[in-house]
Amino acid sequence: MATLITDPELEQRVRTERAGWGIDRYDEVWDGTYMLTPLPNLEHAEIQTKFVAVFRAALGFEGPAHVYGGINISDRAEDWLGNYRCPDAAIVLPGNPGRNCGAYFLGGPDFVVEIVSPHDKSRDKIAFYESLGVREFLVVDRNPWMLELYRLRDGRLELVGQSRLERANLLASTVLPVTLRLTPGSPRPRIDVRHADGLQHWLV
Repeated sequence: MATLITDPELEQRVRTERAGWGIDRYDEVWDGTYMLTPLPNLEHAEIQTKFVAVFRAALGFEGPAHVYGGINISDRAEDWLGNYRCPDAAIVLPGNPGRNCGAYFLGGPDFVVEIVSPHDKSRDKIAFYESLGVREFLVVDRNPWMLELYRLRDGRLELVGQSRLERANLLASTVLPVTLRLTPGSPRPRIDVRHADGLQHWLV
């Protein structure tokens, strides 16, 4: 159940407490509206950690690309805390026009990942990522299990493919040198990631 806090003092107290407890890591601000997000469960955290490791390996550990396990992304050079999102993974390739501002990245990464949790708004971030020019957006849904790959075309992030257990289509990135496919596993389905070189292979 969503809760709207209209009392400014209570709002500030809640935000201060969340910061003090260290549970505001995934909170976001959407055009001035503070979005309280629960910490990811262990499955979510495992998938996020593995994705970061796989993408780092696929791009080379000493390569010029930057692979982040969650960063603040904003469209504002000033007052960035008034509008930002925190994807589960973000990749910035050489030549990206965005800027590393220390606490946040100004502009769109080349590739972002959102791992869906109950009641979150991962897909509602599409318009924001479009506005920043994110080139590809991967959604990992877990109820039911499904991968969705969106690609920027004419300023819009369009769905270019889905991979489900019953129809495990291959999703080929045009931004990263990898393909992705959902595959059966235990205790959860796995994400089969293969390098374009045909030699490297990982299970997330």
